[in-house]
This record gives sequence, structure tokens and C-alpha cells, in this order.
Amino acid sequence: MTRRPRRQARRRAAARRRRFPLRPILFGGGALLAAFVALLAFEIWGPGPTAKSVRLILPAGGGVRGVAGDLAHARVVRSGAVFVFAAEVSGAGHALKAGEYAFAPRESLAQVLDAIRHGLVVRHFVTVPEGLSSAQAADILAADPVLSGPTPIPPEGSILPETYQVRRGESRAAVEARMQRARDALLTRLWPGRKPGLPYRDPEQAVILASVVEKETALPAERPKVAAVFINRLRQGMRLGSDPTVIYGLTHGRPLGHGLTLSELASDTPWNTYRVAGLPPTPIGNPGKASIEAALTPARTDDLYFVADGTGGHAFSATLEEHQRNVARWREIEKRTAAVGGTG
Repeated sequence: MTRRPRRQARRRAAARRRRFPLRPILFGGGALLAAFVALLAFEIWGPGPTAKSVRLILPAGGGVRGVAGDLAHARVVRSGAVFVFAAEVSGAGHALKAGEYAFAPRESLAQVLDAIRHGLVVRHFVTVPEGLSSAQAADILAADPVLSGPTPIPPEGSILPETYQVRRGESRAAVEARMQRARDALLTRLWPGRKPGLPYRDPEQAVILASVVEKETALPAERPKVAAVFINRLRQGMRLGSDPTVIYGLTHGRPLGHGLTLSELASDTPWNTYRVAGLPPTPIGNPGKASIEAALTPARTDDLYFVADGTGGHAFSATLEEHQRNVARWREIEKRTAAVGGTG
């Protein structure tokens, strides 16, 4: 190569350097940006910092920064700032829901954000079985460690026995109020569809009879029949003659602990329907939906009596003579059962 081409090559190289003086800087900046993006991706989608499960209550009104601070403090996420960034970029910042959350070990920030965005809170339930008195229902709420505050005893028959979802820290009074609203809503829905000519002045009297039906049988298929028997008795001016009403007058819904004695059957309380005509003055427990439906839509029958039949159900009859035969059969079953039990 001659000197002239050599000089020309050096001039062209110098010119290229003058045109692209930032290439090394840009290359270095790109590497830093890539590293930053990789780190950010790891912070969002990589495994979380804690090796154990964490339960955390996120209060209402904390905002995205308050939530981020709580999560970072509990070591659910590494960085509150990254959580805020991810929430705002994803649009979840205005959709975060308060509540109690359970986060699994190593749960990613993205998974944590998704759970809070969709309100995947820890679920707690409390169940009040059908037929319990209001005092017994209050006992169940009082024993629930998730709930807070005092436990007032609601009026008898005013709550709907059911399984309810509750929040940690929710007041027991608020749960009772929900149970009462549920019963009122059910009664409002069912009352207009009742059979005509029922002997009730108002829906509350239907609840009174439903509470007696609830205590008399545990078989759903029998409830309309039992309701029909008591309604037929009311129409004919007969006394209801229900053992559970006697027990309620003695214990106000608590278990009696033994079979009724003759002296107890003769007890002088307003709920003793062997002595007092008509409906009891109050419900004798909190009836469930099926018993309320039975009281409002009883079976069409002329039956006036029923007695246990030894199978877990009852034998129904329209005449006293037939009822007495059914009672005699039941007494024989009781004797056989006692005899078998005595040989054990």
C-alpha cells in the first residue's frame, strides 16, 4: 500500500470516530438499563423474600402506599416502592381491597398484588344450626375467636339459622344484625305466597309456629305435615300440646337433660301449650327456612295427631282412636328397646 491510501484510511477512521463519539457510552448505558430491567422483573415475578406463610390484615383506607408499607414491613415483598410501581403500572392501584390475607412462602410480588387486587381474603365462617334459641346462638358467636365485641342476645326467633361468612375483627353485634336482616328478607319474600286462611295475625305468628315445627321433627319431608297438624288444632280450638313448648318454658331453650316428667308437663308457664290455648307468646327457638316455609304452606291433611313411629319419623292420624293405636305401638317399641338395652 502506498502512503497516500494509508493516509486516506487513517483519515476515514478518524472521521468515523468523530461521527460516533458516544458508542462506548451508549453501550455501557444499555447494559445498565438491561440489568435494571432484569432486576425489576426479578423483584416483580421472582420468588418473594419470606420462607414462611404470613397472615396480614390490610386495613381499609390505607391506599396503595399504605398497603405497600404493610407488605414490606411483614417481609411479604422486598420493596414497597416496587410494589407501588407495579400497582400503578398495572392499574391495580385503585382496586386494592382491604381484608385478611394469607400469603404463601416465596409468593411473588405479582401474585401478592393479584390476590389483593381481586380480594382473595381469608374466609371465616360461623354456623348457627336450626332450632337453637337466641341465647344458644349468642353463645356460638361469643366463642368465635375471629369476632369482636359483646354478644347481645337478640329476640327469640329473630335470626335466620345459616352459615355466614364473617371477617376477622367484625363485631358480634354486626353479625347478629345480618342474621336478623336475613330472616326478615326471607319472611318478606315468603309471606305473600302463604296459603289462604292461615290462623296468623302477622308474619311473626308464623315464625312462632315454625319454631314449634322445627323442634318437633328433624325430617324435612315431615315439616309440612307437622305444621298442618298444629294449624288444624288451632282452627278447631284445640291446644297444641307440644312437649318442646313445655321445655322452653322451663329452660328457655337450653337442653332439659332428661325426659319430661308429669310435674313438668303440668308446669305453669306461658309456653306450656298443654295448659294454655293458642300459640305460645314467643317463638321457642330460631326456625330455619324449611320450617318457615312449612308454617306458611302446610300440607293439605285432616290430621290432628302424631307420635313417634320408631324409625326416626312420626305416625300421623286424623282421629283420636287411630292416634291411640299409634301411641300403643310406640309404647311397645319403647319397651322392646329398653329390654334390648338392659341386656347389654
